[in-house]
This record gives sequence, structure tokens and C-alpha cells, in this order.
Amino acid sequence: QEEIDMSTYPVESIRNFSIIAHVDHGKSTLADRLLEITGTISKTDRNKQVLDKLQVERERGITVKAQSASLFYNHEGINYLLNLIDTPGHVDFSYEVSRSLSACQGVILVVDANEGIQAQTVANFYLAFEAQLSIIPVINKIDLKNADPERVEKQIEKLFDIPTDECIRISAKQGTNVEKVLQKVIEKIPPPQCNTADPLKALVFDSTFDHYRGVVANIALFGGEIAKGHKIVSAHTKKRYEVNEVGILTPNEQPTHKLYAGQVGYLIAGMKEVTEAQIGDTLFLYKQPVEPLPGFKSAKPMVFAGMYPIDQTEYNNLKSALERLTLNDSSVTVHRDSSLALGAGWRLGFLGLLHMEVFNQRLEQEYNMSVILTAPTVPYKAVLSSAKLIKEYGKDQITIINPAQFPDKLSVSEYLEPTVLGTVVTPHEYIGKIITLCQDRRAVQKDLLYIDENRVMLKYLFPLNEIVVDFYDALKSLSSGYASFDYEDAGYQSADLIKMDILLNGNPVEELATVIHKDKAYAAGKLLCERLKETIPRQLFEIAIQAAIGKKIIARETLKPYRKNVVAKCYGGDITRRMKLLRRQAEGKRLMRKIGNVEVPRDAFIRVLKRETDK
Repeated sequence: QEEIDMSTYPVESIRNFSIIAHVDHGKSTLADRLLEITGTISKTDRNKQVLDKLQVERERGITVKAQSASLFYNHEGINYLLNLIDTPGHVDFSYEVSRSLSACQGVILVVDANEGIQAQTVANFYLAFEAQLSIIPVINKIDLKNADPERVEKQIEKLFDIPTDECIRISAKQGTNVEKVLQKVIEKIPPPQCNTADPLKALVFDSTFDHYRGVVANIALFGGEIAKGHKIVSAHTKKRYEVNEVGILTPNEQPTHKLYAGQVGYLIAGMKEVTEAQIGDTLFLYKQPVEPLPGFKSAKPMVFAGMYPIDQTEYNNLKSALERLTLNDSSVTVHRDSSLALGAGWRLGFLGLLHMEVFNQRLEQEYNMSVILTAPTVPYKAVLSSAKLIKEYGKDQITIINPAQFPDKLSVSEYLEPTVLGTVVTPHEYIGKIITLCQDRRAVQKDLLYIDENRVMLKYLFPLNEIVVDFYDALKSLSSGYASFDYEDAGYQSADLIKMDILLNGNPVEELATVIHKDKAYAAGKLLCERLKETIPRQLFEIAIQAAIGKKIIARETLKPYRKNVVAKCYGGDITRRMKLLRRQAEGKRLMRKIGNVEVPRDAFIRVLKRETDK
């Protein structure tokens, strides 16, 4: 495999861009066509989502990781190097999108000619707009029989102020007009602003762990050049490395002699530890320090769940698997945690439920780890009022991730819950149902805007714990799948929160305690008690399963005991004989209940703590 000479591509002939869009609007398919046109991959019928390499992505048909590829393209006699980044569309992975944009100077905004503008289109447009990138609007899927590109052009003009004549109409599946997109990229997107003569300055915007070669870092060069044998230093860890290999991704890794300013590629430098290639880190040459690049805002986890190994002997294996996977997916936060029933484990923070499922699936597929995930919770805050507690914590506001640490009402002036600003884009015939759904979830309407005569954009302020489990599913089923939903963080607001305990025969079970809004406590308590009644095995004595708020019991289920038929030996005779036997049995059961304690088996915990799928 011959090495490509990268010095023939000066900064002026480099274009870095990414493709952004709503879910399923054809980003990865467009990327396939662009790879084919530039001859990066050969034209066959098998090229379907070439850049989606993970097994999860193939199975679910979605993009989870942003993938980059370098394309070579000759336009009007000049050879151009185009660095393309294909991004995910789901709201849970918007962190990947904002990270990819930092290595770009422009974006292709893809909109489906059939669906029109959807919630994620709007969110991604504003990400690119705030980063001051040039935006090329592309209308995809014009080959569908229901496609209406004129309507979509009007929507783009109304919402984004982009004139209709700038939109390119393409069909990525059939390859219609895709060549035009490449020409537009070269004309409209500016080359990167940097110089090869400057000292080396490289931004790590992604990294993966390879079992044989250690950490493979994806880098964007903002100055200077880098080659095999160079000594480099990481601005974050201050450690020194020697570069073993540099190259470009033409989706697959292809080594080159050097990489120059403005180019995007990968680097292997013998980083053995998972913590070393932090995403957002700056690399520079030894003894030539530079001002580190601003890096990325760390992602804000929206959903927390406990993760425990199924068998405690697997703890260390799971630990190393988690470290390697969080290197590749840097938006997951990890805290050590332990529970009486499930042993030692972690509390993981995710950006959303899909993110949590995908992470779990990747653990299983890539590292053969099967784990127990507890029900997802959101981080609450409490403003403390008791001087003793403030002294103990050293501050007057604490964040509560685990319900077991929820402070008592007496020592707190107010509880705060996280909120999000949600955008729902829907056809107007479903608007009534959707408004009702949002009000059920304690949401406050902020805005209602008609995009065109049959599309509505609603903005609501939601409490995060109301939308975290099943809001998206409910929205999709109400609107026959047409409505789309997107949210962003909107800070905290005060709320009437309480801690609900589950008691078995009067003894609280710590793992089952939950933090919940006062209005929803009764329904949730009843549901939990019913579920526990189904999962706890019957004993020889009666078990009372109760949900309690403080001292007040709000729901109860009774698990009946097994009992021997003590009156089987009575044939007729007096009723008093029968009553005596039953009374003696009841007396015995009462004694047993006093001394017997209820062991909740582990699988019962798992069944109750797992997400409420049967609702």
C-alpha cells in the first residue's frame, strides 16, 4: 500500500465539512455516494452506510459515532482534499455533533423532501449557526413519490433565512445531483485558517482503543506538521510520546509520511492508558509549547442509572471494559457506587435513554459483558437550610444522584429538579393530542409556531424526569410516528419532591427507595407494590408490601402466606372444634411473622428495578 504524499495539498485546497440532519434523512447514504464519486470506495450495490462500522449501528440502522473520511476530488484542474465527518441524528448524541463541528469550517444540512424540517434539523442548524460555519442546504430523497421539494424550500427559507435558490435537490440513494454538492462544498466552504510554518497544534476530537496498538486518536491540525518519530506532549496530562504512525482515514486507516496544517487524520503514539487521549486535548511538539485549544464543554448527563456486574467476580473485567468504552464515548460519566442487594458497581450518567441502551448493547457486543442496569433517574438538587448539614457538605446546595442520600424535608428549604426546553415538530392534525400529553407531563408551553400550513413547532418547558422514560414512545404513538422531538438543558426549577420508601413488614428496603414528584407518588407507589407482589416468593407468613412517604402509607399489597389445611381431619362434629384449630394456626403464623424476616431475592430486585416496560 503506497503512502500518499500529503504535502501536495496546501491549506487553500482543503475543505473540512460535516453532514448534519434529523434521524433518517439520509446522512450516511449521502456520505456513501460522496465516497463513491471521489473514488474512495469502489462502486458496488453493497455500499450501504459504509461509515456505520459498529455492530449496534448496523443492527439498529442508526449512526451512533461520528465517523470521518478523507476524499480526494479534482475540480477545475485542482486537486482538493475534502475531510467529511458523518454525524448521528438522534438528540441523545448531539454531543457528537457539536464535537465534530469543532473540526469543520462548513456543514451540509440535509432535509428529507418527504418529511420536511423536523426537530433535530432545527437543533443541528443552530449548533452550526452558533459555530459560525457556512451552511449548504441539501434536499434529499426527491425520488420518492410523495416528495415535495418546493414546500421544503419554503420551510428552510422561513425558519433559517436561507434563500430557496441555494438549496440543492438530490437523491442520495440514486446518486442524482450529488456531484453538485461536492462542487458547492468547494465553492462555498472556506479553507481552514492555519499555517504549516506555525508550531504544531493538534486537537484530539475522537479516540478509540485498540487492543494491540493502544489508543488511536483522531486529530485535526490547526498549525504545523506532524510525522513519525516526532516527540509530542499532551497539554492535558503533560506526558511525552513518540509518534509511531500518522495517517488519514479513507474510511479505513491509511498511513502517510506526514500530516500538515488544516488536515484531519489519525495518530498512534504508544498511549497505553485509557485515560491519556482525552477528547478535546491539544497536542504539541516537545519544547515548543502552544496555547491549548479551548477544547469542548463536557457533556451534561441527563439520565443516571446504576450498573452492576451480574456476578461480583466479574467486577474487574467490567471495570476495564467500562474504561475502554468511555474513552470512545466520552459523554458518559462514571462514579463508583455500591448497593446492599447488588454489590459494588457504578452510577453512570448518560445523555438520554437511547444512549443508555446503545452503551449497554456495545458493552455486550464488544466486550461480552452482561450487566444489570437499574431504573433511570435524573439528578435533583436540594437547597439546605440546617447549619449542621451545610457545615458537613461545605456548601448550601447538594446534588442528589442516589435516592438513598435524599435529605429530610426538615433540613431543606427547597428541592430543585432539572428541566429541559423541548421542541416538538408535528403535523397540525395531532396538535390537540400532543398538547394534552405535554400537560399531563407537567410541561409549560413557551411557544407555538406554524412552519407552513400543515406543520407546527411547539416549545415546552418539561421537567426532565417526566420525559426520561417513555415520553418519546408516547409522542410517536399519538402522532402515528410523524412528530419529532428534541430537547436542550434549561437549568433547575423548584419542585415539590418527596422520597418514597418501600416497606416489607414495616422494614424499609433501601434499594427500592425513589425520589418522585408529590402528584405522581400515589400511582407510582401502587405500581411498585403490585410489581413486588408478583416477584417476591410467598412465605409461610403474611407479608405486607407498603409504599410510604415519611410515616404515611400511600399504597399496600398483601402477599398471602402458604398454609396447611388444618381442618382436613374434621368430619362433621361441632364448629367450635374447627374454629379452635384455625385459631391455633393463626396464632402460629402471627409468631412466625414476628421473627421471620423477608429476604428479597436478587432477581426480584432486578425485575422491579429494570425499566417499566409493561406500562
